[in-house]
Amino acid sequence: MCLEFLYPEAKKKAITFSYDDGQVYDERLIDIFNKYHMKATFHLNSGILNKEGYVKSNALKELYKGHEVACHGKNHKYLGQLTKEQLINEIWEDRKNLEGYIEQPVVGMSYAFGEYSMGIKQTLAQLGIKYSRTVESTQGFGIPGDFMCWHPTCHHNDSIMEKADVFLNMPEYMKSPLFYIWGHSFEFGRENNWSVIEKFCEKISFKEDVWYATNLEIEHYINAMRHLTVSTDEKMYINNADISIWAEYEGAVIELKPGYTKL
Repeated sequence: MCLEFLYPEAKKKAITFSYDDGQVYDERLIDIFNKYHMKATFHLNSGILNKEGYVKSNALKELYKGHEVACHGKNHKYLGQLTKEQLINEIWEDRKNLEGYIEQPVVGMSYAFGEYSMGIKQTLAQLGIKYSRTVESTQGFGIPGDFMCWHPTCHHNDSIMEKADVFLNMPEYMKSPLFYIWGHSFEFGRENNWSVIEKFCEKISFKEDVWYATNLEIEHYINAMRHLTVSTDEKMYINNADISIWAEYEGAVIELKPGYTKL
């Protein structure tokens, strides 16, 4: 029998959120997420911060505490319309500015206007970006094959309560389901529908079998699992990462700590 991989602490499901642009509505959204112990990633344009309607750069570290700050391009430009030099500047300067504000490495991203290409993906990887989210909803709960082309489950206006029912009642044969919701916090203010996310968080929160994680935490864990060194009989493992990987083996939960494990 081979291992069946689990999320940290033997959780069987995971959920994450992704919100773009850094408008002041993030403050209310974070209050909701914190109330229900959700974890989210916020993709910011460092060149637009401090303008009217946007969060202040000197407030980022405290405002997004417990969540992840990620890139969205310094000035929210169409990446496909930039020269190679402009593309490098748009992302590198965004990383550098945001890291200065929050005093942490910033290695995640979402594509402004959902625009990307193979060349853009390759350049981002060279600039230290570990993943980037698209706007192409899958309507499913699979983990991404390519984190530089990370398709979310759906937008928050896309029947998320019904999807929550499916997610929470997933049959056992569906392994490691991941629910990924994206959007913009200003949409809640514009449409006056804050109850959408409030009710969803209330429904999905405090489940013992769900891992609530940022985008980067999920990318780091999944890639650590994928880079295990495994013997041909699948009874010896070398965990090459700096975190434990959790799995189930013959009905028992196994923690594969960094280093060598023999089952």
